[in-house]
Amino acid sequence: MYSFIGMDEAGYGPNLGPLLISATSWDLPGHPKEIDLWKLLDPVLTATPEKKETRLHVADSKQVYSSTKGIRSLEKSVLVFLNITGHPTDSFHSLWKSLTKDCYPEKDFPPWFDQKDISLPLKNSREEIESTAESVSNCLQENGIQLKEMRSDLVLAKRFNDYLDQYGNKGITLTTLSLSLLSKIWDTSSPSYIVADKHGGRNRYDEYLSEVIDDEMIFRIEESREKSIYRIGQTEILFQTKAESHLPVALASMVCKYLRELSMELFNQYWVEYQPDLKPTKGYPQDARRFIREIKVIQEKLGIQDKTLWRNK
Repeated sequence: MYSFIGMDEAGYGPNLGPLLISATSWDLPGHPKEIDLWKLLDPVLTATPEKKETRLHVADSKQVYSSTKGIRSLEKSVLVFLNITGHPTDSFHSLWKSLTKDCYPEKDFPPWFDQKDISLPLKNSREEIESTAESVSNCLQENGIQLKEMRSDLVLAKRFNDYLDQYGNKGITLTTLSLSLLSKIWDTSSPSYIVADKHGGRNRYDEYLSEVIDDEMIFRIEESREKSIYRIGQTEILFQTKAESHLPVALASMVCKYLRELSMELFNQYWVEYQPDLKPTKGYPQDARRFIREIKVIQEKLGIQDKTLWRNK
């Protein structure tokens, strides 16, 4: 039995809202390089849906979700797999707390995150989610595949800024947080194949990997613009561009996007309550600066500090 772990992130670029990092861990009956998950699971999912498609859409989250497409397809796919792994899917708070267990150190939450919740699903029926999950589970079992675990880290502005102060670099912050999450889902004693999207222009990861493993030799196989490959014991780790071509990474990407969209929904609801004519934001730099200007008076009245609201990079 081999473990196949895929990792990705969402929300690296914005100044408002959280950074999300997720990992999905699968048990396969053979080496992941020799098993085509897309082909085996083709009866229940696809990366390229057709008109009137009944299978789940699983791909890079940017292909599954957009403001014009809406969240229905993204939500259905994510909640089906969360259902399979036993995570609660009745509300946003119960979901993120389950996904981030043992890796969420923050205690003082900003009011938009702590005081409100969102009932789930948003755009799908619970009956449809459960029936689809049963079909997908049957297909996994028939092929000797198990989706073993899904984990996330939800990094709010204050913790993100604390890491920036510590490391002085946004890229190091992402890599450090990502590998910390990986260490919580990776069994170094078992044969494993780990694939993650490259972190910006970074080519070297061995010094950061050394911080999350115990006395294991790290063998550098390749470090290039397209991919960086390492071997540690029985594990091969691949950082590559367009890693969402691997199904476990694509699903991780979608989990991140879904959690971030829900987080931004809470964020916008909070501020619109105080200023009804306020245009919601997705948190990306140019629009984030507009949003900050428009809420400045309310922010000061509420006594909300910049460091809990604005990510410095």
